[in-house]
Amino acid sequence: MAELVLSSLLQQLPVLFERLTDAALKTIARHKGLDAEIKKLQKSLVSIQLYLTHASQMEITDPSLKQRLNDLQHLAYDIDDVLDGWATDAMDPEFKQQPEGITGKVRKLITPTCCTTFSRTTTMIAELDDISTKLQDLVKEKDNLGLDNLGLKVEEETRPRTNNNRRLQTSVVNPSSIVGRQAHKDALVQQLLLPADEPCDQNYSIVPIIGMGGVGKTTLARLVYDEQLVKDHFDLKAWVCVSDEFDTVRISKEIFQSMANKEVSDFNRLQEALKDHVKGKKFLLVLDDIWSESYEDWETLVRPLYTCDPGSKIIITTRKDKLLKKLGYNPLNKQLESLSDDDALSLVARNALGVDNFDSHLSLKPYAEGIVKKCGGLPLALIALGRLLRTKKDEVEHWKEVLNSEIWRLNDEDGILLALRLSYHDLSAPLKRLFAYCSLFPKDFLFDKEDLVLLWMAEGFLQQATPNGSTEEQCMGRKYFGELLSRSFFQPAPNNESLFIMHDLMNDLATSVAGEFFVRLDGETKKDIGVERLKYRHLSFVPESIGTLRHLRYLNLSRTSITHLPEKVCNLFNLRILILFGCDRLTKLPNNFLKLKNLRHLDVRDTKLLFKMLLEIGKLKSLQISLSKIDIESESGIEIAKLKDFENLYEKISVVGLEKVQNAIYAHEANFSEKRLSELELEWGFELNDSRNDMLEKEVLNELKPCHDKLLKLKLMSYGGSEFPKWVGDPLFLHLKHVSISGCKRCTSIPPLGQLPSLKELLIKGLHGVEVGLRFHACKSFKYTVVLIWLMSHLKHCLH
Repeated sequence: MAELVLSSLLQQLPVLFERLTDAALKTIARHKGLDAEIKKLQKSLVSIQLYLTHASQMEITDPSLKQRLNDLQHLAYDIDDVLDGWATDAMDPEFKQQPEGITGKVRKLITPTCCTTFSRTTTMIAELDDISTKLQDLVKEKDNLGLDNLGLKVEEETRPRTNNNRRLQTSVVNPSSIVGRQAHKDALVQQLLLPADEPCDQNYSIVPIIGMGGVGKTTLARLVYDEQLVKDHFDLKAWVCVSDEFDTVRISKEIFQSMANKEVSDFNRLQEALKDHVKGKKFLLVLDDIWSESYEDWETLVRPLYTCDPGSKIIITTRKDKLLKKLGYNPLNKQLESLSDDDALSLVARNALGVDNFDSHLSLKPYAEGIVKKCGGLPLALIALGRLLRTKKDEVEHWKEVLNSEIWRLNDEDGILLALRLSYHDLSAPLKRLFAYCSLFPKDFLFDKEDLVLLWMAEGFLQQATPNGSTEEQCMGRKYFGELLSRSFFQPAPNNESLFIMHDLMNDLATSVAGEFFVRLDGETKKDIGVERLKYRHLSFVPESIGTLRHLRYLNLSRTSITHLPEKVCNLFNLRILILFGCDRLTKLPNNFLKLKNLRHLDVRDTKLLFKMLLEIGKLKSLQISLSKIDIESESGIEIAKLKDFENLYEKISVVGLEKVQNAIYAHEANFSEKRLSELELEWGFELNDSRNDMLEKEVLNELKPCHDKLLKLKLMSYGGSEFPKWVGDPLFLHLKHVSISGCKRCTSIPPLGQLPSLKELLIKGLHGVEVGLRFHACKSFKYTVVLIWLMSHLKHCLH
């Protein structure tokens, strides 16, 4: 936790310096007689920062030193809260500046009446006095922080830290990445294929895989589940991640959905349907990561399975054997063991060096053997450390440092957490803070990469690295996410390439390093937290109301049934991220929405908000906005020109009704070439009549050319031109992978789409004017089979 404190402080102090030098704050302070105090505060912070920079280069194990660092971190939060409060006051309409001289402006800003002037000034002075006193006390105690005694000199230039670049478990596995489990796999496969050995009162038997966390239970189950002999042996298969909450309804739904590819909401009907579906069939069911010890819950879950064919199997992976004992199984001597030393060495070699052994790296082998011993042969720890060491393949000193690290001597954690902590220790200061933030996620929580980046952005964690705006912040956030993913702090969810998960033990590690600054309030935590809640600075929970949360940075109301946002939302002056995605009943935004001047990202995809309602939002120049569809409604189509105000249009957009655009200048003014979109859909009216001008529609499409360096997907529907502008098929669109052209009945030729170097999927349909036999222009790099659906459509049209 001390490392997190140091990392956080070194990130936070420059932000505090910037806020202390803010022009508005200096003006307020000068007129309030607080400028001298703020200068003292700045000087103290400089001194503290220098010592913290030194401290960040070493491991802090002294409890008293850790506590002093914690006190300093809390003080940094206090300073930030005070400055944040003053800035929030300045944004309040009650303190709004009037158009007059600077003195008058400041006076009106902070002195609405004589009474409130005295009250607010007194409060501001008291707040500043309190934090100044605390900070001075800590500065006076700097000799006791233990930093001077470590041989460090204040004048020395500090050495910068080098930045080297569970758990939704599913059945998907890469067998080539597994080491040392072949014998276990073969034995389990044989157990599954043997004649029925189930108890006389049921047609299925249980195959347990028991072992400690990180030993590879789920990996072994994956290998067996993916074996072809096993696939051929069973009629039905299902894999369910159970986790620590044994939710019988959820598990039953997932079993039935996997086996029958159907959904049933009512639980009684669900059990009836499951009973009927498995009747007379041999099934294999994997229940991964069971924690429950309740025999009653188990009986409820398996009740419908009695109709199955004999020889059906249920694989259970678990850390605990109590439930198995209640079911009459004796798990003695059936614990999955850690890897042998040789297999563990091979796993480290694969992840650190990309080879199967240390034959070509003999100087590293002794240190690898020591690391293997300390990891106890646990695959998860070995993989994490191997990836930590892979950027230092031939640096003997680095391997030696890992082996001899002080972290192994800590006695408050089990061995695997200590091993994982070494990987955490190697992270840069920003990455440590970002990873600790993820302790707010409950176990088994599926998260989206972009959502997590937006959370980091809302907290201000990315501001120091990217001072120029929200676009740069998101790019940096994605880079940080990729680093954590590459080091196995995050794992992809195999059945959904857009989602990610943390292994249980990684979640435990995040909670361990988060200490007293991050807390997740759920279930029993709410009951036990007591007065300690006053210490925490970052919390995850669903409050009853949000109107008074004036420091709120992130608000996600996605997929809720709200019809409008209350006006009180406009008082959330510090709000940076607002997610309204999928609020399909939302028809209105608050009248004073423009008061949210700090808003940096707004997601209104899949809502009923009309484009004309969003036009005013374009005045917020720093705002990134995610839209799903723009309907052209006017007879002239002039509103498309209003898109010029949306300078930071984001990700995907669909424009419908383009046949109404009567002047290509409107499309030109929309400035699509400057909008870095990843997906673009352009749709004209389906009805093609004499009022449609094919030359005008070509000019409009030409002006809607998007930025070429980001586009991944292009869809054109019912375009009325006879030919396409040159940008459609231009090889400059290096990343364009998916193209769909449909219903363009007047077109007589296909654009040279084969020149697109990254094209993977092409759909052409309903181009009745295209002559059969026209050559498809393909470049040498185009290796994908293209199904020309337009050809079938054309022939069918000719036959009729």
